[in-house]
Amino acid sequence: MKGQLAKGTFKITKLILRQDRFKIIIWLAGILFTTLATALAYPSLYKTDEEIQAMALTLQNPAMVAMLGPGYPPEAYNTAVRFGHEMLLFTVVAVAVMNILMVGKTMRQDEEEGRIELVRSLPVGRLAYLNAAALEVFLVNGLLALLTGFGLGALDISGMDWESSFLYGCVLGAFGLAFASVTALFAQLMETTRAATMFSFAFLIVAYIIRAAGDVSNETVSMISPLGWAVRTEVFYSNDWRPVIFALVFAAAAGVLAFYLNNIRDMGTGFLPERKGRSRASRFLQTLPGFVVRLERTQIVSWGIGVFLLGASYGSIVNDLESYLQELDYLQDFLNADSGNSLLEQFLGLVLAILSLIGSVPTLIVLFKLKSEEQKNRMEHFYSRPVSRYRMMAAFFGTAVGVSVLMQAMAALGLWSALYVTMEEPLDAVDLFRSAFVYLPALWALAGAAVLIIGFFPKAANLLWLYLVYCFFVLYLKDLLDLPEWLTRLSVFEHIPDTLKENIDWLSLTVLTAIAAVAAAAGMIGYRRRDLAG
Repeated sequence: MKGQLAKGTFKITKLILRQDRFKIIIWLAGILFTTLATALAYPSLYKTDEEIQAMALTLQNPAMVAMLGPGYPPEAYNTAVRFGHEMLLFTVVAVAVMNILMVGKTMRQDEEEGRIELVRSLPVGRLAYLNAAALEVFLVNGLLALLTGFGLGALDISGMDWESSFLYGCVLGAFGLAFASVTALFAQLMETTRAATMFSFAFLIVAYIIRAAGDVSNETVSMISPLGWAVRTEVFYSNDWRPVIFALVFAAAAGVLAFYLNNIRDMGTGFLPERKGRSRASRFLQTLPGFVVRLERTQIVSWGIGVFLLGASYGSIVNDLESYLQELDYLQDFLNADSGNSLLEQFLGLVLAILSLIGSVPTLIVLFKLKSEEQKNRMEHFYSRPVSRYRMMAAFFGTAVGVSVLMQAMAALGLWSALYVTMEEPLDAVDLFRSAFVYLPALWALAGAAVLIIGFFPKAANLLWLYLVYCFFVLYLKDLLDLPEWLTRLSVFEHIPDTLKENIDWLSLTVLTAIAAVAAAAGMIGYRRRDLAG
């Protein structure tokens, strides 16, 4: 009887891989290209001993420790060590996002939309679909680990021997499996795909915050977080394989628990059921904007809290950063000569840009919820009544605009609150909030693009998520890779001035806002004219 639980696993695995093949190829190609292209760029950086020492000292300050993980002795830094220290954590986060989206779709969305029920009506085992999803995750992460290891080793860069290269790849694969198992576990606990994915991302954000706080103040605290384990592999330096083993054990434990819970729960249910709503709707809920806000309420609140905590975590180390800089006159001279701006200004500008990128995620999620509801045939109920598609799209777009403002406010509030508590002379709140709100036209341009895609090309929605990844790639690596200006200017965030260092460019902000309005208007027209689920 037990052997029948897995019946049909391999056939379903082939089906899932065929269904997800394009997404898998895009994710793997994007991560590999970014990793290998960045590694190739490192040998041409920091050519003199003075530059290397300045860079090594920079990586020791609390701000960089919170962002990248604990550093190494200055004399240990070479091309490979620099690459491992600066790139590993962000690449692990990217791999975690890939696994959360992939597992959430396969293990919960397919069940929520009735596909698993259809498969189970055939002669297959009860655990066959879950087995197939696990095999897909294992194959994707294993392939990523092997390709990354072979790719880095084949570059023949000083310090990147084969053992270190394969450790780098295994870190990506092992921690990808860890976050995949966490998502699989949440998929059993929650009733909906949205809740499972949201809690998985919340786990990732909390893990990052705990690691950042622990790396700056207490190493024991950092070891609570899986991301804290990842940075302690010390790839290309001491090459510690133990965190990889910890990650695999953690993934196995969470995976076994997910399998057990899946086997004992009823299809379409979760162990943490959704809270029942009120018996009567409020007046606000009876309006279209009220309906959209209610639909996205949990997501908006969760993302708002997450953005606030991220802002606060970065703001809490700024005072330590200033103290660190005051003790290193040589480093201050080097940085000011190189960029014309203090490290504090550079750090706060980078933090606001990163928080704005993160804030764009819930903004887009709100809009793409309309597409999701349409695919589930739920919008037909509205449009069979006297409800205009224009009004419906306008309600979603207006909510997305409101969410963008809320996210920027929460980011600035979190950052300023921590600065107010930790600094004797914190930055002026007005300046900080202005620097956060100046990114709003970029978020609105993304929202306008989302409406345009939903109106004309609903099946191409994933392209906007890839563009968001590209924006992060440009933000983080443009200086490192010395990208040409035309390539960086393709990112909408590169048209936003950093008001902590320069005056507001009203022309750029006006143009972005106009683009957002035109794209949204065109998208609404397209949505009105096209067939549903088109």
